[in-house]
Amino acid sequence: MTAPDTRSPNQPVSSSPAPGRVLLVDDDPRVLETFARVLERVGYVVQGVVSGAAASAALARATFDVVVTDIRMPGLDGIALLKSIRDTDSDLPVVVITGAPALDTAIAAVEHGAIQYLIKPPPPGSLETAVARAVARHRLAMLRRQDLERLTAAAADTTGVDDDTLTASLAQLWMAYQPLIRWSTKEIYGYEALVRSRHPTVGRPDQIVGAAEQLGRLPELGLSIRQMVVQNTENLPPEISVFVNLHPSDLLDDGLLDPASPFTLHSGRFILEITERAHLDDIPDARGRVGSLRLCGFRIAVDDLGAGHAGLASISQLEPDIVKLDMSLVRNVQNEPIKARLVRSIVGSCREMGFEIVAEGVENVAERDALVDIGCDLMQGYLFARPAAGFPEPKY
Repeated sequence: MTAPDTRSPNQPVSSSPAPGRVLLVDDDPRVLETFARVLERVGYVVQGVVSGAAASAALARATFDVVVTDIRMPGLDGIALLKSIRDTDSDLPVVVITGAPALDTAIAAVEHGAIQYLIKPPPPGSLETAVARAVARHRLAMLRRQDLERLTAAAADTTGVDDDTLTASLAQLWMAYQPLIRWSTKEIYGYEALVRSRHPTVGRPDQIVGAAEQLGRLPELGLSIRQMVVQNTENLPPEISVFVNLHPSDLLDDGLLDPASPFTLHSGRFILEITERAHLDDIPDARGRVGSLRLCGFRIAVDDLGAGHAGLASISQLEPDIVKLDMSLVRNVQNEPIKARLVRSIVGSCREMGFEIVAEGVENVAERDALVDIGCDLMQGYLFARPAAGFPEPKY
Protein backbone atom coordinates (compact mmCIF):
# COMPACT_ATOMS: atom_id res chain seq x y z
CA MET A 1 0.00 0.00 0.00
CA THR A 2 1.96 2.99 -1.25
CA ALA A 3 -0.35 5.60 0.22
CA PRO A 4 -3.34 5.55 2.54
CA ASP A 5 -6.33 5.82 0.25
CA THR A 6 -9.71 4.38 -0.65
CA ARG A 7 -9.25 0.78 -1.68
CA SER A 8 -11.33 -1.41 -3.97
CA PRO A 9 -11.58 -5.21 -3.95
CA ASN A 10 -8.92 -6.97 -6.03
CA GLN A 11 -11.43 -9.41 -7.42
CA PRO A 12 -15.11 -9.32 -8.38
CA VAL A 13 -17.60 -9.70 -5.57
CA SER A 14 -20.14 -12.51 -5.89
CA SER A 15 -23.89 -11.98 -6.07
CA SER A 16 -24.12 -12.31 -2.27
CA PRO A 17 -24.29 -9.08 -0.23
CA ALA A 18 -21.04 -7.06 -0.26
CA PRO A 19 -18.89 -7.80 2.80
CA GLY A 20 -18.81 -4.13 3.77
CA ARG A 21 -16.73 -0.97 4.12
CA VAL A 22 -13.79 -0.87 6.53
CA LEU A 23 -11.93 2.16 7.86
CA LEU A 24 -8.42 0.96 8.72
CA VAL A 25 -6.31 3.18 11.03
CA ASP A 26 -2.60 2.62 11.74
CA ASP A 27 0.36 4.99 11.81
CA ASP A 28 2.62 2.36 10.20
CA PRO A 29 2.03 2.35 6.41
CA ARG A 30 3.47 -1.17 6.10
CA VAL A 31 0.98 -2.56 8.63
CA LEU A 32 -1.78 -0.59 6.96
CA GLU A 33 -0.99 -2.10 3.57
CA THR A 34 -0.70 -5.64 4.96
CA PHE A 35 -4.05 -5.48 6.75
CA ALA A 36 -5.73 -3.82 3.78
CA ARG A 37 -4.50 -6.57 1.48
CA VAL A 38 -5.84 -9.26 3.83
CA LEU A 39 -9.28 -7.66 4.01
CA GLU A 40 -9.49 -6.77 0.32
CA ARG A 41 -8.72 -10.37 -0.57
CA VAL A 42 -12.05 -11.42 0.97
CA GLY A 43 -13.96 -8.60 -0.72
CA TYR A 44 -14.01 -5.69 1.73
CA VAL A 45 -13.75 -2.11 0.53
CA VAL A 46 -10.96 -0.64 2.66
CA GLN A 47 -9.97 2.95 3.28
CA GLY A 48 -6.67 3.32 5.10
CA VAL A 49 -5.51 6.35 7.10
CA VAL A 50 -2.38 6.90 9.20
CA SER A 51 -3.78 8.87 12.15
CA GLY A 52 -6.76 9.24 14.44
CA ALA A 53 -7.34 12.77 13.14
CA ALA A 54 -7.46 11.50 9.55
CA ALA A 55 -9.89 8.78 10.66
CA SER A 56 -12.20 11.38 12.22
CA ALA A 57 -12.14 13.32 8.97
CA ALA A 58 -12.92 10.17 6.96
CA LEU A 59 -15.85 9.35 9.24
CA ALA A 60 -17.24 12.82 8.68
CA ARG A 61 -17.14 12.33 4.90
CA ALA A 62 -18.28 8.73 4.43
CA THR A 63 -20.06 5.83 6.08
CA PHE A 64 -18.39 2.60 7.18
CA ASP A 65 -19.48 -0.74 8.61
CA VAL A 66 -16.51 -1.09 10.95
CA VAL A 67 -13.43 0.78 12.14
CA VAL A 68 -10.24 -1.20 12.78
CA THR A 69 -7.75 0.97 14.66
CA ASP A 70 -4.32 0.72 16.21
CA ILE A 71 -4.16 1.93 19.82
CA ARG A 72 -0.76 3.56 20.08
CA MET A 73 -0.60 6.45 17.60
CA PRO A 74 0.70 10.00 17.90
CA GLY A 75 -1.91 12.68 18.46
CA LEU A 76 -5.37 11.16 18.60
CA ASP A 77 -4.70 7.56 19.66
CA GLY A 78 -7.00 4.58 19.19
CA ILE A 79 -8.79 4.91 22.55
CA ALA A 80 -9.40 8.63 22.02
CA LEU A 81 -10.70 7.85 18.53
CA LEU A 82 -13.01 5.20 19.98
CA LYS A 83 -14.35 7.72 22.52
CA SER A 84 -15.01 10.30 19.81
CA ILE A 85 -16.85 7.71 17.70
CA ARG A 86 -19.05 6.76 20.65
CA ASP A 87 -19.94 10.42 21.21
CA THR A 88 -21.63 10.53 17.81
CA ASP A 89 -22.46 6.94 16.84
CA SER A 90 -23.40 4.21 19.29
CA ASP A 91 -23.85 1.63 16.51
CA LEU A 92 -20.57 1.71 14.58
CA PRO A 93 -18.46 -1.32 15.62
CA VAL A 94 -14.81 -0.69 16.47
CA VAL A 95 -12.07 -3.34 16.56
CA VAL A 96 -8.88 -2.24 18.34
CA ILE A 97 -5.52 -3.78 17.58
CA THR A 98 -2.14 -3.25 19.24
CA GLY A 99 1.40 -4.52 19.32
CA ALA A 100 1.80 -3.52 22.98
CA PRO A 101 -1.11 -5.07 24.88
CA ALA A 102 -1.84 -3.66 28.32
CA LEU A 103 -4.62 -4.22 30.83
CA ASP A 104 -5.49 -0.53 31.07
CA THR A 105 -5.99 -0.14 27.32
CA ALA A 106 -8.00 -3.38 27.14
CA ILE A 107 -10.31 -2.15 29.91
CA ALA A 108 -10.66 1.26 28.27
CA ALA A 109 -11.47 -0.37 24.94
CA VAL A 110 -14.23 -2.48 26.48
CA GLU A 111 -15.62 0.43 28.49
CA HIS A 112 -16.03 2.48 25.35
CA GLY A 113 -17.65 -0.27 23.34
CA ALA A 114 -14.90 -1.90 21.29
CA ILE A 115 -16.23 -5.26 20.16
CA GLN A 116 -12.81 -6.96 19.98
CA TYR A 117 -9.22 -6.41 21.11
CA LEU A 118 -6.60 -8.00 18.87
CA ILE A 119 -2.85 -8.39 19.39
CA LYS A 120 -0.35 -7.78 16.57
CA PRO A 121 0.37 -9.81 14.62
CA PRO A 122 -3.14 -11.28 14.68
CA PRO A 123 -3.34 -15.06 14.21
CA PRO A 124 -4.26 -16.17 10.68
CA GLY A 125 -7.94 -15.59 10.02
CA SER A 126 -8.60 -13.63 13.21
CA LEU A 127 -8.70 -10.20 11.56
CA GLU A 128 -11.12 -11.40 8.89
CA THR A 129 -13.30 -13.07 11.55
CA ALA A 130 -13.35 -9.96 13.75
CA VAL A 131 -14.29 -7.75 10.81
CA ALA A 132 -16.97 -10.18 9.62
CA ARG A 133 -18.50 -10.23 13.10
CA ALA A 134 -18.39 -6.44 13.28
CA VAL A 135 -20.01 -5.97 9.87
CA ALA A 136 -22.78 -8.43 10.75
CA ARG A 137 -23.36 -6.59 14.01
CA HIS A 138 -23.53 -3.24 12.26
CA ARG A 139 -26.04 -4.46 9.71
CA LEU A 140 -28.20 -5.89 12.47
CA ALA A 141 -27.99 -2.55 14.27
CA MET A 142 -29.12 -0.78 11.10
CA LEU A 143 -32.04 -3.17 10.74
CA ARG A 144 -32.95 -2.52 14.34
CA ARG A 145 -32.78 1.23 13.75
CA GLN A 146 -35.10 0.82 10.77
CA ASP A 147 -37.47 -1.24 12.92
CA LEU A 148 -37.53 1.52 15.53
CA GLU A 149 -38.26 4.09 12.85
CA ARG A 150 -41.12 1.96 11.56
CA LEU A 151 -42.49 1.55 15.08
CA THR A 152 -42.26 5.28 15.61
CA ALA A 153 -44.16 5.85 12.38
CA ALA A 154 -46.74 3.23 13.39
CA ALA A 155 -47.20 4.96 16.73
CA ALA A 156 -47.62 8.33 15.06
CA ASP A 157 -51.36 7.76 14.97
CA THR A 158 -51.36 8.48 18.74
CA THR A 159 -50.45 12.13 18.15
CA GLY A 160 -54.14 13.02 18.06
CA VAL A 161 -55.07 11.00 21.16
CA ASP A 162 -56.56 13.21 23.85
CA ASP A 163 -56.69 12.67 27.60
CA ASP A 164 -60.22 11.26 27.52
CA THR A 165 -59.28 8.65 24.92
CA LEU A 166 -56.19 7.61 26.86
CA THR A 167 -58.23 7.46 30.07
CA ALA A 168 -60.66 5.11 28.32
CA SER A 169 -57.75 2.97 27.12
CA LEU A 170 -56.20 2.80 30.58
CA ALA A 171 -59.56 1.73 32.00
CA GLN A 172 -59.49 -1.28 29.69
CA LEU A 173 -55.91 -2.40 30.34
CA TRP A 174 -55.13 -6.06 30.80
CA MET A 175 -51.91 -8.04 31.00
CA ALA A 176 -50.81 -10.83 28.71
CA TYR A 177 -48.06 -13.20 29.86
CA GLN A 178 -45.48 -15.13 27.86
CA PRO A 179 -43.35 -17.86 29.47
CA LEU A 180 -39.56 -18.01 29.54
CA ILE A 181 -38.30 -21.58 29.74
CA ARG A 182 -35.12 -23.28 30.84
CA TRP A 183 -34.55 -25.83 28.11
CA SER A 184 -32.12 -28.10 29.98
CA THR A 185 -34.70 -28.89 32.67
CA LYS A 186 -37.89 -28.27 30.62
CA GLU A 187 -39.13 -25.95 33.35
CA ILE A 188 -40.75 -22.51 33.42
CA TYR A 189 -38.19 -19.92 34.49
CA GLY A 190 -40.64 -17.02 34.53
CA TYR A 191 -43.21 -14.99 32.62
CA GLU A 192 -42.95 -11.62 30.91
CA ALA A 193 -45.88 -9.29 31.61
CA LEU A 194 -47.02 -7.48 28.45
CA VAL A 195 -49.53 -4.63 28.54
CA ARG A 196 -52.62 -4.66 26.34
CA SER A 197 -55.90 -2.70 26.15
CA ARG A 198 -59.32 -3.59 24.81
CA HIS A 199 -59.77 -0.04 23.54
CA PRO A 200 -60.55 -0.10 19.78
CA THR A 201 -58.00 2.55 18.72
CA VAL A 202 -55.41 2.68 21.53
CA GLY A 203 -54.96 -1.01 22.25
CA ARG A 204 -51.46 -1.98 21.08
CA PRO A 205 -48.53 -1.59 23.48
CA ASP A 206 -46.80 0.97 21.22
CA GLN A 207 -50.00 3.01 21.01
CA ILE A 208 -50.59 2.91 24.77
CA VAL A 209 -47.03 3.85 25.67
CA GLY A 210 -46.79 6.43 22.88
CA ALA A 211 -49.96 8.20 23.98
CA ALA A 212 -48.97 8.10 27.66
CA GLU A 213 -45.56 9.55 26.77
CA GLN A 214 -47.04 12.37 24.68
CA LEU A 215 -49.61 13.27 27.33
CA GLY A 216 -47.21 13.07 30.28
CA ARG A 217 -49.00 10.11 31.86
CA LEU A 218 -46.26 7.48 31.88
CA PRO A 219 -46.16 7.36 35.73
CA GLU A 220 -49.89 6.61 35.79
CA LEU A 221 -49.48 3.88 33.18
CA GLY A 222 -46.53 2.34 35.04
CA LEU A 223 -48.43 2.29 38.32
CA SER A 224 -51.49 0.69 36.69
CA ILE A 225 -49.34 -2.03 35.15
CA ARG A 226 -47.58 -2.83 38.42
CA GLN A 227 -50.86 -2.97 40.33
CA MET A 228 -52.34 -5.42 37.83
CA VAL A 229 -49.22 -7.58 37.85
CA VAL A 230 -49.32 -7.85 41.66
CA GLN A 231 -52.96 -8.93 41.51
CA ASN A 232 -52.37 -11.39 38.66
CA THR A 233 -49.41 -13.11 40.29
CA GLU A 234 -50.81 -13.65 43.79
CA ASN A 235 -51.34 -17.37 43.17
CA LEU A 236 -48.31 -17.98 40.96
CA PRO A 237 -45.76 -20.40 42.51
CA PRO A 238 -43.11 -18.34 44.32
CA GLU A 239 -40.20 -19.87 42.43
CA ILE A 240 -41.47 -18.44 39.13
CA SER A 241 -40.17 -14.95 38.33
CA VAL A 242 -42.13 -12.25 36.56
CA PHE A 243 -40.50 -9.79 34.13
CA VAL A 244 -42.10 -6.34 34.25
CA ASN A 245 -41.15 -3.81 31.58
CA LEU A 246 -39.85 -0.52 32.95
CA HIS A 247 -39.66 2.64 30.87
CA PRO A 248 -36.58 4.71 31.81
CA SER A 249 -38.86 7.47 33.11
CA ASP A 250 -40.20 4.98 35.68
CA LEU A 251 -36.80 5.22 37.35
CA LEU A 252 -37.87 8.67 38.54
CA ASP A 253 -40.90 7.22 40.36
CA ASP A 254 -40.04 7.07 44.06
CA GLY A 255 -43.02 4.76 44.53
CA LEU A 256 -40.84 1.93 43.22
CA LEU A 257 -38.65 2.37 46.30
CA ASP A 258 -41.54 2.57 48.78
CA PRO A 259 -41.15 -0.45 51.11
CA ALA A 260 -44.89 -0.35 51.84
CA SER A 261 -45.85 -0.67 48.18
CA PRO A 262 -47.37 -4.10 47.36
CA PHE A 263 -45.09 -4.28 44.32
CA THR A 264 -41.96 -3.56 46.37
CA LEU A 265 -43.09 -5.93 49.14
CA HIS A 266 -42.80 -8.73 46.59
CA SER A 267 -39.63 -7.41 44.95
CA GLY A 268 -37.88 -10.78 45.12
CA ARG A 269 -40.34 -12.14 42.58
CA PHE A 270 -40.08 -9.33 40.06
CA ILE A 271 -37.41 -8.73 37.43
CA LEU A 272 -37.51 -5.17 36.15
CA GLU A 273 -36.78 -5.21 32.42
CA ILE A 274 -35.50 -1.83 31.30
CA THR A 275 -36.71 -0.96 27.81
CA GLU A 276 -36.15 2.05 25.54
CA ARG A 277 -32.57 2.39 26.77
CA ALA A 278 -31.96 5.11 24.20
CA HIS A 279 -33.79 7.38 26.68
CA LEU A 280 -31.58 6.47 29.65
CA ASP A 281 -29.29 9.44 29.00
CA ASP A 282 -32.22 11.68 29.93
CA ILE A 283 -32.45 10.17 33.43
CA PRO A 284 -30.21 11.79 36.08
CA ASP A 285 -28.01 9.20 37.80
CA ALA A 286 -29.75 6.30 36.04
CA ARG A 287 -27.12 3.85 37.26
CA GLY A 288 -27.60 4.97 40.87
CA ARG A 289 -31.37 4.63 40.60
CA VAL A 290 -31.00 1.14 39.19
CA GLY A 291 -28.70 0.34 42.12
CA SER A 292 -31.37 1.54 44.57
CA LEU A 293 -33.91 -0.79 42.97
CA ARG A 294 -31.48 -3.66 43.34
CA LEU A 295 -31.05 -2.83 47.04
CA CYS A 296 -34.84 -3.09 47.39
CA GLY A 297 -34.62 -6.69 46.19
CA PHE A 298 -35.51 -6.30 42.53
CA ARG A 299 -33.44 -8.02 39.87
CA ILE A 300 -32.63 -6.08 36.70
CA ALA A 301 -32.87 -7.19 33.09
CA VAL A 302 -32.10 -5.33 29.89
CA ASP A 303 -33.33 -6.24 26.44
CA ASP A 304 -32.14 -6.18 22.83
CA LEU A 305 -28.53 -7.20 23.42
CA GLY A 306 -26.75 -7.10 20.08
CA ALA A 307 -28.98 -4.46 18.52
CA GLY A 308 -27.20 -1.17 18.04
CA HIS A 309 -27.43 0.82 21.27
CA ALA A 310 -27.44 -2.42 23.25
CA GLY A 311 -23.70 -3.06 23.32
CA LEU A 312 -22.13 -5.12 26.08
CA ALA A 313 -20.27 -2.04 27.32
CA SER A 314 -23.43 0.02 27.72
CA ILE A 315 -25.26 -2.90 29.31
CA SER A 316 -22.43 -3.52 31.78
CA GLN A 317 -22.89 0.03 33.08
CA LEU A 318 -26.27 -1.02 34.48
CA GLU A 319 -24.86 -4.24 35.96
CA PRO A 320 -27.99 -6.27 35.15
CA ASP A 321 -28.69 -9.76 36.40
CA ILE A 322 -30.19 -10.85 33.08
CA VAL A 323 -29.80 -9.71 29.47
CA LYS A 324 -32.03 -10.60 26.56
CA LEU A 325 -30.50 -11.46 23.22
CA ASP A 326 -32.22 -9.45 20.50
CA MET A 327 -34.47 -11.51 18.26
CA SER A 328 -32.69 -10.17 15.16
CA LEU A 329 -29.72 -12.32 16.21
CA VAL A 330 -31.94 -15.33 16.90
CA ARG A 331 -33.77 -15.25 13.58
CA ASN A 332 -32.41 -17.92 11.22
CA VAL A 333 -29.28 -18.34 13.36
CA GLN A 334 -29.02 -21.98 12.27
CA ASN A 335 -28.34 -20.95 8.66
CA GLU A 336 -26.00 -17.99 9.18
CA PRO A 337 -22.53 -18.96 10.44
CA ILE A 338 -21.42 -15.38 11.09
CA LYS A 339 -24.51 -14.72 13.17
CA ALA A 340 -23.97 -17.97 15.08
CA ARG A 341 -20.36 -17.00 15.84
CA LEU A 342 -21.52 -13.59 17.03
CA VAL A 343 -24.13 -15.13 19.33
CA ARG A 344 -21.56 -17.59 20.70
CA SER A 345 -19.21 -14.70 21.45
CA ILE A 346 -21.98 -12.71 23.17
CA VAL A 347 -23.03 -15.71 25.27
CA GLY A 348 -19.43 -16.28 26.35
CA SER A 349 -18.96 -12.60 27.25
CA CYS A 350 -22.18 -12.57 29.27
CA ARG A 351 -21.08 -15.60 31.23
CA GLU A 352 -17.73 -13.96 31.97
CA MET A 353 -19.55 -10.90 33.32
CA GLY A 354 -21.96 -13.01 35.37
CA PHE A 355 -25.11 -12.22 33.37
CA GLU A 356 -27.78 -14.79 32.65
CA ILE A 357 -28.86 -14.58 29.01
CA VAL A 358 -32.29 -15.15 27.48
CA ALA A 359 -32.75 -15.73 23.75
CA GLU A 360 -35.88 -13.85 22.63
CA GLY A 361 -38.08 -14.54 19.64
CA VAL A 362 -37.43 -18.27 19.19
CA GLU A 363 -39.93 -19.33 16.56
CA ASN A 364 -38.92 -22.79 15.34
CA VAL A 365 -37.15 -25.98 16.35
CA ALA A 366 -34.10 -25.28 14.16
CA GLU A 367 -33.47 -21.96 15.90
CA ARG A 368 -33.95 -23.59 19.29
CA ASP A 369 -31.51 -26.41 18.56
CA ALA A 370 -28.88 -24.00 17.20
CA LEU A 371 -29.17 -21.84 20.31
CA VAL A 372 -28.86 -24.85 22.59
CA ASP A 373 -25.69 -25.88 20.74
CA ILE A 374 -24.33 -22.34 21.14
CA GLY A 375 -25.00 -22.41 24.87
CA CYS A 376 -28.34 -20.61 25.35
CA ASP A 377 -30.47 -22.36 27.96
CA LEU A 378 -33.08 -19.70 28.75
CA MET A 379 -35.46 -19.00 25.86
CA GLN A 380 -38.66 -17.17 25.02
CA GLY A 381 -40.74 -17.16 21.86
CA TYR A 382 -43.72 -18.34 19.88
CA LEU A 383 -42.24 -21.84 19.60
CA PHE A 384 -43.05 -22.34 23.29
CA ALA A 385 -46.12 -20.11 23.74
CA ARG A 386 -47.64 -16.88 22.51
CA PRO A 387 -48.52 -14.09 24.96
CA ALA A 388 -51.97 -14.70 26.41
CA ALA A 389 -54.19 -13.88 29.36
CA GLY A 390 -53.41 -15.93 32.43
CA PHE A 391 -50.18 -17.90 32.46
CA PRO A 392 -50.02 -20.14 29.37
CA GLU A 393 -48.23 -23.46 29.66
CA PRO A 394 -45.27 -23.73 27.29
CA LYS A 395 -44.80 -26.52 24.73
CA TYR A 396 -41.39 -28.21 24.86
